[in-house]
Amino acid sequence: MNGATIARDAAGRGLSVQLVEQHDLAQHTSSASTKLIHGGLRYLEYYEFRLVREALLEREKLLGIAPHIIWPLEFVLPYEKHLRPAWMIRAGLFLYDHLAKRKTLPASHAVSFTVHPAGRVLQPSYRRGFTYADCWVEDSRLVVLNAMDAVERGAIITTRCKLLSARPEGGFWHAETEAGPITARALVNATGPWVAEVLNSKLGRNTKNHVRMIKGSHIVTKRLYEGEEAFILQSPDGRIVFVIPYERNFSLIGTTDVPFDSDPNKAEISPEETAYLCESVNRYFRRPVTTADVVWSYAGVRPLFDDNAAEAKAVTRDYVLDLTHDEATPPLLSVFGGKITTARKLAEHALEKLLPAMGRQVGPSWTGNVALPGGDFADFNKYLTEFRRRFPSLPVDLARRLVRAYGTRAERFAGTNMGEDLGGGVSEAELAYLVRYEWVRTAEDVLWRRSRLGLHVPEGTSARIDDYLSRAVLAG
Repeated sequence: MNGATIARDAAGRGLSVQLVEQHDLAQHTSSASTKLIHGGLRYLEYYEFRLVREALLEREKLLGIAPHIIWPLEFVLPYEKHLRPAWMIRAGLFLYDHLAKRKTLPASHAVSFTVHPAGRVLQPSYRRGFTYADCWVEDSRLVVLNAMDAVERGAIITTRCKLLSARPEGGFWHAETEAGPITARALVNATGPWVAEVLNSKLGRNTKNHVRMIKGSHIVTKRLYEGEEAFILQSPDGRIVFVIPYERNFSLIGTTDVPFDSDPNKAEISPEETAYLCESVNRYFRRPVTTADVVWSYAGVRPLFDDNAAEAKAVTRDYVLDLTHDEATPPLLSVFGGKITTARKLAEHALEKLLPAMGRQVGPSWTGNVALPGGDFADFNKYLTEFRRRFPSLPVDLARRLVRAYGTRAERFAGTNMGEDLGGGVSEAELAYLVRYEWVRTAEDVLWRRSRLGLHVPEGTSARIDDYLSRAVLAG
């Protein structure tokens, strides 16, 4: 996410940009989030007021530039008297409402579960609580849209290509990659969990900054309740767990905070984490959840900046930008930490540090006011109505899915002749678009990152998609 947003911002300022990604876009941490654009209500407990304010401001901006993949979501917070006191929750929600100006999202409210629909989901002992608003995001699609916009502004995005090494010489960085050499006036190391490894093993640099790798895991179950509200549940250990309506027929439950010191490529949920998430839900919900209800799970490694916090849950979600630049070394900017919500702002700050080191004017920021690809409409439902009028042959559910995923870009391939349906509404026309514009090469890219159709499509779809893609890629 950080690399894609920096590439977009830099390309839009007229820089020559190349992004090198070792795997598929968003293959790791950036597709393994809780999929929220949020201020981070619980970060207020750790006095992260600047971070929360920045995130709340970004929430409004991102909702405006990507209304197809970001939308408002109501959260219900049941009051548990044995945990945080009511006055603390009220104070936190008051700050959450007022740290940044709200344009579209409603303020928080106290609610009675004898009236609010959430009362039908929660155990009878929970009689009151609070509601507030944040936003949902299709996380991996946000990465891809930033990369697409960067390309449309002149950047080169090279996926499935590892950086082998880079050295400074003659005022330039000379990088060797699996796709060949690259020469650049500046280098940005936005490699997430690999940031320290790249510095040490690829660039031969030592750094006083370190990443604290924290594994966050999620489970997906069949839908646990009918409402569209999400829940934020307090746990006795001080953490919170979200339960969110997911992909129409499912519920998403997460996340955990577990210290991690292994290969980020191999992050997986543990049985203990699955049990923890089930137990967290069962403290509150009438309907019990067991490990047998889990239909899918995923885990990602958060590359948090190591602030020496004693517990994983207390480690800052803020970011640190480390710029190295002297007579012998062209500009090298390394990104430590960060979160999806603030990635666009992180990119602005990165360019504010990097451009002067390159001898260039910073200029005005621009990314917060320009729609991401497909997001050039104001109202989702109005645009969906117009889209369905223009393409009446599409089934209602398919039309909605295409607009949610691609926004106005769906017009580039939607129509009466979309080729063979390879399963679950995935057409040859859609796959051709994904290959041409979104760096897709495998069925996994399609079913688990450009979408979550892997939860829906019939057996055999993945093989048929792989067969089509192998022929499409060979054909150029």
